[in-house]
Amino acid sequence: MPREFTPKVVTANALIEGDVVYFTAEDTWTRRLSEAEVIAEEDHAQLRLLQAEGQPELVVGAYLADVAAGDNGPEPTHFREDFRRTGPSNYNHGKQAELTNV
Repeated sequence: MPREFTPKVVTANALIEGDVVYFTAEDTWTRRLSEAEVIAEEDHAQLRLLQAEGQPELVVGAYLADVAAGDNGPEPTHFREDFRRTGPSNYNHGKQAELTNV
């Protein structure tokens, strides 16, 4: 029996900076997970992923990541995605130093 589809966001890495980015409902990329489009239907998720993958001049490695509703928008359900959104782990720089709520 197939697994039930859970809400997703499209995520990738910005081509030039390497930052983690998320696809928005406005067909733009954001570095804030709270601004990402939450996708509740599998067919729509696959379509949005194809649209994201069609932007190789902007992003690399696009894929669907599981999320759950949170107080400030979508929240990752897997530790890998929570880790990715905080940025490099060797010391505070980039978005770790600039943002208090990634």
